[in-house]
Amino acid sequence: MSALDRLSQIGSQLTGSKSARAKLLEKNADDIVVTACLRTPFTKGGKGGFKDTAAADLMAGALKGLIERSKIDPALVEDIAVGEVLAPGGGATEMRAAALVAGFPESTSVRTLNRQCSSGLQACVDVANQIRAGMIEIGIGAGVESMSTQYGPGAVTEFSELLESHPEAANCKVPMGVLSEQMAKDRGIKRADQDAFAASSYEKAAKAQAAGLFDEEIHPLTVKFEDPKSGEVKTIKVSKDDGVRPGTTVETLSKMRPAFDKNGSIHAGNASQISDGAAAVLLMKRSTAEKLGQQILGKYVAASIVGVKPLLMGIGPWKAIPKVFELTGLTKDDVDIFEINEAFASQCLWCANELGLDQAKINPKGGAIAFGHPLGCTGARQVSTLLYELRRRGEKIGVTSMCVGTGMGMAAVWVAE
Repeated sequence: MSALDRLSQIGSQLTGSKSARAKLLEKNADDIVVTACLRTPFTKGGKGGFKDTAAADLMAGALKGLIERSKIDPALVEDIAVGEVLAPGGGATEMRAAALVAGFPESTSVRTLNRQCSSGLQACVDVANQIRAGMIEIGIGAGVESMSTQYGPGAVTEFSELLESHPEAANCKVPMGVLSEQMAKDRGIKRADQDAFAASSYEKAAKAQAAGLFDEEIHPLTVKFEDPKSGEVKTIKVSKDDGVRPGTTVETLSKMRPAFDKNGSIHAGNASQISDGAAAVLLMKRSTAEKLGQQILGKYVAASIVGVKPLLMGIGPWKAIPKVFELTGLTKDDVDIFEINEAFASQCLWCANELGLDQAKINPKGGAIAFGHPLGCTGARQVSTLLYELRRRGEKIGVTSMCVGTGMGMAAVWVAE
């Protein structure tokens, strides 16, 4: 049965849907809850506010902000999982050091993980599962990326003859822009539709930024910045995403040259921005939060991970979202907001259309096209963006999802309180 067939089957179970939603809204002592979450601003790779800031410094700033915001005793946090994609050695050594700098004691363990663009979400899910299993009581799921300092061909190991000899294995190293261009052609995704989707993302993000709707989720950082013109190194405070482009329209985007094929449809304006940033999420059981007097922002419910053909990496959410619906009994109509990563307008738009999702529910404050996609960070960033927006609107159920390089997809269900 295809993912779409499964989604249709679930959608027909209206009674089940109502009971599933009601069940999710119940509060239980063993719920895995979020008591604090935040992200740094996202800045343009190579030229934005964080261009001279190491990934570990970004993470240290986010973790310190989480301590300040939650007022948690750092000694109570038993483990921190950090998603990071580009760092040599997975960034394990630097992230342990970053946690110590942020104020966590040596008793707080730290690890890094890499599941490409879903790394930040995987970190949150891993910590939630550790808590459910009784391995720890309190943990942090986080993500970070400095694409300014670590993005490029050096982040990928050369394939051996054995890997190159297997067609599907060899496809794992095809650049994402190239395979997304091919997918857009194969699936008939018109450039005009991609540009319209991208323009909408820019417009939503610009309006949200102007209205201060990102302020609650953002933790400003003070960093060193070298002026590219004068060479002067100065200290600056970064408090807003600097990739947001007010006034970007379909007409503006229509003039941009294709990036991967001279006759193609994908360009810098309808693909995610290369950027820098960090995010962190504090997780524990409801019973623990109540005992400690921690504010509860929402809860984690369930997650799904799926595989697809490497060349069809972009369809990952199309398969992952129905799977997490199966796990929870939800339907698309039960969900108030979908935060689906905008790796490329082509793939995000295709997934939304194939799943029959209401466009008004997708990325209401814009997405990665408008303000950036620091690879290891996005999955953790989405948690803050989602929960604060659900709470602002007085809504409850949200889904975060993304496609994953080499052919995967991930999704998770969250409930705001």
